[in-house]
Amino acid sequence: MLLWSVLGASIASALVPLINIEAILVVSVSQAPGQLWGLLVAATIGQMLGKILWYWGGMHLDRAPWVHRQLEKPKVRASLDKWHERAEGRPWFTAGLLFVSASTGIPPYAVTAVLAGTLRVPFWIFMVTGLLGRGLRFWAVVTGTSSLVGFF
Repeated sequence: MLLWSVLGASIASALVPLINIEAILVVSVSQAPGQLWGLLVAATIGQMLGKILWYWGGMHLDRAPWVHRQLEKPKVRASLDKWHERAEGRPWFTAGLLFVSASTGIPPYAVTAVLAGTLRVPFWIFMVTGLLGRGLRFWAVVTGTSSLVGFF
């Protein structure tokens, strides 16, 4: 039951950044340390299920009238074109940016997911870097917290 709860909380936190999945995950692991890997996998998969919606939203962002009007502004268009030039034909740069964002949260992963969709980053690159980055992040948070608690 705990795994399903973490999965659900993880999906919710991917959609609503005010929900802190890291705190939920640390508490969950402290309550069921034998389920560490299952909880990490549930949190990682849940996060990516939620981020897929951000990615998909980015792919269809230009359909929104307000966004379409914003993209007509030269400064906004130039910024988007600059990011498009950086990403196109440079899969390692794109994958690296997505991985860093997924693992550190800098820049915020929800923003990066939308940008990846807008720039039409291949879905498999988005998923692989996201799963690896989020999984590493959650593992580091849980093991780091348990090390600190054991230290005191």
